[in-house]
Amino acid sequence: MRDEYKSSTVYQIYIKSFCDSNGDGIGDINGIRKKLLYIYSLGVKYIWVTPFFCSPMADNGYDVSDYRNVNPMFGTMEDCEAMIREADELGMGFMFDMVFNHTSDEHEWFKKALAGDPEYMDYYIFRDNPPEWTSVFGGPAWKFVPSLGKYYLHLFDPKQPDLNWDNPKVREELKDVVRFWKEKGVKGFRFDVLNRISKPANLEALPAGDGSYFCKDGPHIHEYIQELVSDTGIGEMITVGEMASTTLEQCIKYSNPEGTELSMCFNFHHLKVDYKDGGKWTLLPPDLHELRRIFTTWQEGMSKAGSWQALFWCNHDQPRIVSRFGDEGKYWKESAKMLATFIHLLRGTPYIYQGEELGMTNAHFTDISQYQDVESTNYYKIMRENGVSEADALAILAAKSRDNSRTPMQWTSGNNAGFTSGKPWLSVNPNHTKISVDAEELDPDSILNYYRELVRLRKDCPAISEGNVKFLDSGNENVIAYERTLGNERVVVLCNFSGNDEKVKGIDVKGKVLIGNYSGSHKMMKPYEVLVILES
Repeated sequence: MRDEYKSSTVYQIYIKSFCDSNGDGIGDINGIRKKLLYIYSLGVKYIWVTPFFCSPMADNGYDVSDYRNVNPMFGTMEDCEAMIREADELGMGFMFDMVFNHTSDEHEWFKKALAGDPEYMDYYIFRDNPPEWTSVFGGPAWKFVPSLGKYYLHLFDPKQPDLNWDNPKVREELKDVVRFWKEKGVKGFRFDVLNRISKPANLEALPAGDGSYFCKDGPHIHEYIQELVSDTGIGEMITVGEMASTTLEQCIKYSNPEGTELSMCFNFHHLKVDYKDGGKWTLLPPDLHELRRIFTTWQEGMSKAGSWQALFWCNHDQPRIVSRFGDEGKYWKESAKMLATFIHLLRGTPYIYQGEELGMTNAHFTDISQYQDVESTNYYKIMRENGVSEADALAILAAKSRDNSRTPMQWTSGNNAGFTSGKPWLSVNPNHTKISVDAEELDPDSILNYYRELVRLRKDCPAISEGNVKFLDSGNENVIAYERTLGNERVVVLCNFSGNDEKVKGIDVKGKVLIGNYSGSHKMMKPYEVLVILES
């Protein structure tokens, strides 16, 4: 039922790193099935699982060669159907990840295009003299095909050719994919880099630069999304679009209250406040003033328009938040709880990325050979070619690489963190001896049990699940505060983003403490303290 997601929480699984059931070192569908009761214990309603469709795995499954079949490394269609059914029996639903901006270069459509079939060449974007664009993963965004005498567009890896959504046949093909999985019992969809699907007209006339930037929020984007939603009947399901470098005005349209497009959107502006001069591959402490400004603008703007946000710190493309905006050392537990509370009690639907509920940290790899991510290895090479020292390049990867979020899930303190009986595809974080599901299940004050309380609180408190949001002046740059209100109910959330004691001025609230990580006063907040008060 539409709007059920407002009181719900979503759990994201990066399948390759979640749980390996057969000892080959790679997470799989039956591994997810083994852990469904654990996911259920968190209280979440939906499970977003990253792509497990047939793929050569150039980008870990985000290069799909067959949308309707399961990659054998992850299991079988029968395993998938059982996974959907078993989650449904527990009252949870799966959200599948649809990669519709591009396919793999091994997809049958692209093979036919490379063979010169004009029908399938029009499934992709070929040009004779394209602009000099760079790709998201580094290097040119156009690849020359000598046999055709043309270039094809790939905003990401060369093995990920972009689809031509202006071709009605392409749109019909992709609608059929959605219908196929909907009939299998999938309860929702996440759409990868969705605001890049509508490309600008007259590509050849555009200047050199970042190709992804030129393709954001294209001329037919809303038309194409509305058509996809309407023709597949997914308007009543939970849907979320990944919308990089977009605007508030666009996201209001993408998640409009009329329900003609998506339930909600991911936007990433809050995760660029530690980008020096806007560049990801740099090191910079997070700008808390800018963080507060972004959340104030987006939360209050979306609330006023009646649109909905996807709330998140972490996913398979982002470093671990406790390493990024928190404290891995003395205040590891406190900062993990504060960051969780800040994001979960905002207006929108919270997403928990696997291991986030444990306070998992960055991996701190020390050699380039330990990295598997195509973006990380590409940019390491680019940094070194541009004179960045090996030590500095590795320090940047240790902070910013996507592999930081992809280390295996830490189930136990034992061998390979209980992820696999074989050799894991990516090294396990050594701190699994201290940070694991088993260890935190036994600790009533653990981060894991705190997350369970946050999920429960969203269900139990209408002001949190449905109320308006307004940011408050705490009189302190390091303390970000906001209120959630519905009718006569007011909930005040105060978060200290620093490792020091911080004074709060101008906020006077009395009532019941709903949740917190200290037993303190909101007038003087301890390091990384969070306090949530239901006003009486």
